[in-house]
Amino acid sequence: MLKHIVFMKFKPEVTEADIAEIKRGLGGLPAVIPEIKAFEFGQDILHTERSWNFALVSAFDDLEAMKRYQVHPDHQVVLKKVRAMSDSIVVVDFEY
Repeated sequence: MLKHIVFMKFKPEVTEADIAEIKRGLGGLPAVIPEIKAFEFGQDILHTERSWNFALVSAFDDLEAMKRYQVHPDHQVVLKKVRAMSDSIVVVDFEY
């Protein structure tokens, strides 16, 4: 199995409505992308100097499955919005 973890720091001008749109987009992905085995996401609640604004944790059978997810057209739509809203995005992928 492969775990895919993403942290996002949003631009200062990003609104709660923008974040709600991202949540809706992400929430629809498991229904249309069969490679997704687990999918959790949410906003940071502590808001410390070390905090990132948003995180996504997902799981896939293997690297090839994750690569198919990454190029899926529905994922690309959400990813485009996430990139436009983010100052910084970091990712960790590991097998478990």
